[in-house]
Amino acid sequence: MKEQIKDRVGAFLDTALMFNLFFVLLSFGWFVVALIGRATNINLGFDLWYSLWDSLFMPAIGILMAGALISGISSWVSNKFLAE
Repeated sequence: MKEQIKDRVGAFLDTALMFNLFFVLLSFGWFVVALIGRATNINLGFDLWYSLWDSLFMPAIGILMAGALISGISSWVSNKFLAE
């Protein structure tokens, strides 16, 4: 029972991190397109992207990095100490 709950939580966290990864990649794509538009004097949303940087994109990148670190550390601990 305990193992089943652990597997469900792990699967949920993996799925959440996957969606976060795609969100960060799409945000980067938007940034590149908006930056090209700004260089060519076409409004493609750079000002909106920049206004969302502190409140939306930085936390998403932080969550992605923390999730990668926690996932790696937990995998290492499981393989090192809990392997049978």
